[in-house]
Amino acid sequence: MALRTLFSKKAFTTASGFRPIVAGDRCFLRQARGLTVAALPDLAYDYGALEPAISGEIMRLHHQKHHQAYVTNYNNALEQLETAVAKGDASAVVRLQSAIKFNGGGHINHSIFWKNLKPVNEGGGEPPHSTLGWAIDTDFCSLEALVQKMNAEGAALQGSGWVDPLVTKGANLVPLLGIDVWEHAYYLQVQPVLLGPKAYVLHTGTDEAFTFIFSPQLGRTL
Repeated sequence: MALRTLFSKKAFTTASGFRPIVAGDRCFLRQARGLTVAALPDLAYDYGALEPAISGEIMRLHHQKHHQAYVTNYNNALEQLETAVAKGDASAVVRLQSAIKFNGGGHINHSIFWKNLKPVNEGGGEPPHSTLGWAIDTDFCSLEALVQKMNAEGAALQGSGWVDPLVTKGANLVPLLGIDVWEHAYYLQVQPVLLGPKAYVLHTGTDEAFTFIFSPQLGRTL
């Protein structure tokens, strides 16, 4: 999945075994049968609240269908894992790890992605100040330079998979901001065959989009 996996270390913990946990967000997870299973989180805003940058229909499908699919598949894999462990089926335990990792990762990253977004009329829209603003100016020279870098990284992405360029290409960095560049994040609004992810990233990298991408949640994370 081509989701920009940029999240705070404070927001993500990996417990032992196959139990990814989003710390502090009890609505994401519930306990059942001794395993930590996922639940689709509610959004803090309406689906249409981010228009015109992201359409309400895209947000609805993205949340209710795509994110829900990760949650469902993750929980199904956990149930199969429990059965495999009970039977002592080591080969099945190993085989299920990839499904747990992929779908659990998709759930966690989407849960963080939703929190990166905030409508202008609900307090989003202001350029980051305080610690976050200082960090952006220190590491990227300016907010405008950061936007340009994100546009370039996103437009250069090819194929599918988990991508974390700032972490894999740099050392001692704490990721904060996630951008989903899978087709499901833009295909209803930016035609993938004609324009593709490059146009989507450039669209969501405009000042209009960044008015809600830099939500107060990012500042609180620091």
